[in-house]
Amino acid sequence: MTGVVALVAGVFGLAVGSFLNVVVHRVPRGESVATPRSRCPGCGTTIAARDNVPVLSWLLLRGRCRTCGEPISARYPLIELATAGLFVAAGLRFGAAWELPAFLVFFAALLALSAVDLERFILPNRILYPGWLAVAVLLLAAAALDPDWRSLRDAAIGAAAAWAVFFVIHIVSPGGMGFGDVRLSGLIGTALGWLSLGHVFLGLFLGFLVATVLSLALMAGGRRGRKDKIPFGPFLAVGAALAVLGGHPILDWYLG
Repeated sequence: MTGVVALVAGVFGLAVGSFLNVVVHRVPRGESVATPRSRCPGCGTTIAARDNVPVLSWLLLRGRCRTCGEPISARYPLIELATAGLFVAAGLRFGAAWELPAFLVFFAALLALSAVDLERFILPNRILYPGWLAVAVLLLAAAALDPDWRSLRDAAIGAAAAWAVFFVIHIVSPGGMGFGDVRLSGLIGTALGWLSLGHVFLGLFLGFLVATVLSLALMAGGRRGRKDKIPFGPFLAVGAALAVLGGHPILDWYLG
């Protein structure tokens, strides 16, 4: 059953990834994600359904618009594949559990926010707040159906604790921590708190660790200077995903 759930989640993830590409492209521009239909950014031609199949269409078209030949960014199939991969991993992690939909939404929100942050150094509220609300509502439904009110309580505590810690960091060092990261920490605290409060600490710690290691590597390689800005949201997302998928064995090892 777990394998079937993972397979279905992966196929669903390809479709969701296609939608996330629309979100990543349009939300920072203040455009609707519902209308109009997807168009080529070069010639403005509406993309036909046959050219809008996740991953496959990009490969068949060799990464170019059928009409004008304008290159299509590799970001599109990468986001679709990343979404499918995360959904498969979530399916294997949770199986047919009631909390699975909440974590699928959580992964989708993290991926969209990370893509926008890498490109524009912002974490749009139009993605973060709906994602946070959807995760909270789905976890509430999971708690009612299971029932598991303790996990829901820990989700609320995790959200408040993570938000408070990042808010203090933002006040102390506003130049080093944007308020978008504070909001994102609340979303992460909600999802990881459902698993355990230890997962909240682990996810945030891994986010800081990955950010530190990669920043040092970039500076050592001359790709970044000490004063260059690096978006922090993607690192928090990576730490959160690692905590969700591998948090239990790491915490068990740490606690002996």
